[in-house]
This record gives sequence, C-alpha cells and structure tokens, in this order.
Amino acid sequence: MVPSLPGTHLVHVGRQPIFDRDGEVVAYELLFRGSTEAVEAGRQDTYATSQVIVNTFAEFGIGEVAGGRHCFINLTREFLTGELRLPFGPKHVVLEVLETVTVDDEVIDGITNLVDEGYRIALDDFVWGSGHERLLPLTSYVKLDLLDGDLSHLDDIVADIRRHPGVQIVAERLENATHLELAERYGFELRQGYALSRPQVLSTASLSPSRLRRLELLGALSSSDANLEAILSIIASDPALSMRVLRVSNSAASGSPLRVSSVRQAVVLIGLAQIRQWAMLMVVDDVAEATEDQMASALTRARLSQNLAVSMGAPADAAFMAGLITGVADLLGMPHADLAQQLPLSPEIAAALTRGAGPVGRVLRAVEAYETGALSELSGSLDLAGQFIEAVRWSAHLIGATKAPAS
Repeated sequence: MVPSLPGTHLVHVGRQPIFDRDGEVVAYELLFRGSTEAVEAGRQDTYATSQVIVNTFAEFGIGEVAGGRHCFINLTREFLTGELRLPFGPKHVVLEVLETVTVDDEVIDGITNLVDEGYRIALDDFVWGSGHERLLPLTSYVKLDLLDGDLSHLDDIVADIRRHPGVQIVAERLENATHLELAERYGFELRQGYALSRPQVLSTASLSPSRLRRLELLGALSSSDANLEAILSIIASDPALSMRVLRVSNSAASGSPLRVSSVRQAVVLIGLAQIRQWAMLMVVDDVAEATEDQMASALTRARLSQNLAVSMGAPADAAFMAGLITGVADLLGMPHADLAQQLPLSPEIAAALTRGAGPVGRVLRAVEAYETGALSELSGSLDLAGQFIEAVRWSAHLIGATKAPAS
C-alpha cells in the first residue's frame, strides 16, 4: 500500500483482467474502489464512474493502469446521453452500458453518436427482454453472467447474439470449473471471473486540486470567448491541476506522441474542449484539498526556479515546470525522477529531474542548495534571498486568491 502523507490522499482504481480463450490477458475492467457514503444516493453511480475516469487518466495514466490493453469502463446514463461528456478518445477503451440504464430513444441516440465517434460498446450483465437487446446492432461486446444469470435460455440468447456479426461474448463471474467448462462449450471469446483472477487494486498518493480552483477553471472554460492566458494562469497556479493536465496529455487516449515542456504546451495539445470536460469531472469528483502551507511550498519553489532561470541561462517556463514537479513529488513522498517518468516531459526537463543535467538542472540544484542552507555551493552573483522573498509573496498572493470566498 502506498503511504499517504499529510495534505495528500490515496486514490484507488480496481482492475479485473479479461482473458481470451488461450488464457492471455487482453483487457481490464476498471472498478470503483472507494466510499460513496457522503454522496447522495441518486448520484452515487455517476460519482463512482467519474472517480474511475479521473483516477485512471489523470492520477495514474491509462498506460500504467492498462499497459496498452483495452479498458472496460462502466458508464451511467449521463455519460451515454452526452449530458456529461467523455474527456478521452476512443483509443483503448470500451464503454460498458450498465444493466441499470433504461434503454430509451435518448440513450440509443447517445450511444449511436459514441459509436460514430469510434467508441466500442459493451452490454454489461446482459438480460434478454430488458430492452438492452435494442443495442445489439451498436455493440462490440456482450457480457453474460454465468453465476447469477438466468441460464435456462442460454442457447436462445447466444443464438440471438450470434446473429450480430462482430459481437464478442464475455463470460463473466466465472467462479468454478463448471463455469469454465460452460464458457468453453459455447465458445465464448473472452472470460472473466474469480476462477481466473481476482480484481487488483492500484493505489497512489495524490495532491488534490482545490475545489475553488476547479470551479474557477470551469467558469473560465465555459465562457464563449475562453481566454487562454486566464486558463493557463489558473492551471499553473495549482500544482495538482498542473500534474493532472500533464498526465492527461501523456495518456494514450490523447493520441499525441509529443513531449511537453510547459503547462501551455500541454493545454494546447489536449485542447480546451477536453480540459473543460476534465474540469467538470473534477467538480463531480469533489475531493479534499491540500493544506495552504503545502501548496505554498510547491508554488514558491516553482516560482523561485522561474526567477532564477534567466540569470542561469534556462528557459523560464521549463524551470517553473521542473520546480513545480519537484514540489509535488515531495508532497507525494516520491523521488523526483519517479514522478518525472510518469509525465510527458521534454528531454531537457526530464534530464534535469532525473540526472540534474543541463541549465534547468543547475537551477534546481541552486534552489535545493538555498532551501537546505548549503550556501557555499551557490554563486555569489545570484540574488537568491531577494528572489525567494518575491516567490513567497507571489505564492501567498495566489493561495489567498484561491482561498477567497467565491462571489
């Protein structure tokens, strides 16, 4: 279990392997692992789905969770109809229609649009006669429950599914040898259940964006004339938001092979539309925020790095980002190099964080020497005291704005 430090919290994602006939893992179903006690009963499913999406793409990164395999993600009605937009593309994901979703014309229209956009659809806990059979022409996978499902008409159900070419059947909840034999007898393409593998829980420490920052970001993004500079300012002023934007830009779902060297570049790569969708999900997520002292510490280091960059021959944006990453890594109790490996960083920033190399690496070493009192290692020409005071004032101003009551 990953330890959680003060001001951080642990985030979790469950994943249960899905196997092919040869016993190879070809996909994972992603599962909510957390508490919904404080969430209204009517929005618990939506909260759980939002948590799974945010944690998978913005906390871990889908590459770490899935390793290039497909991920099956349960969706509620709000996501299927477009009321809540999906903040990721169709690559590597399969959208599961929960059995609790009532299939009506609005749902069919929404799923049709998703299929047209390239998403694959799976029907979870499929029951013939529930109305979900209306979705078979749009479906890539059908999941049949072999533990608690009604198997008395299994021949007819399988025959009806097989009338739709290209649909693969996932035998789920396989818990004993009888279930495995049944899956083999019917030639089900994919299999899932305790008899094959139990779910695993992935955990990591996370620094949460403040709720006000998320709301402020959402407001800026919702404007008809969204101001890129204002949006960049909001994101760059919150270490956790910056980390999430970077991780999302590195996600396989973003489809971009480029490595970024600033928050600006990450925002441009992802696009304001997807940033808006992530902000909406983070508002739904609504998790606790970091302490003011911890936020100020990370921001002060980033600003001090930026202040020193020009005099030390380093790009200011890259120095700010590198300083911010080291601050966040310290809050999470992670080595700087480990966090750097999870982010889509330019070679210059990656080298600075992993080896202390290059102009940005020199900036980070100077900042560390000042913070630890190793003044003999510093150049006498650097006005570190003055730059540090300015950085403290700057971060205090930002934190004060973040904590100010919403108008």
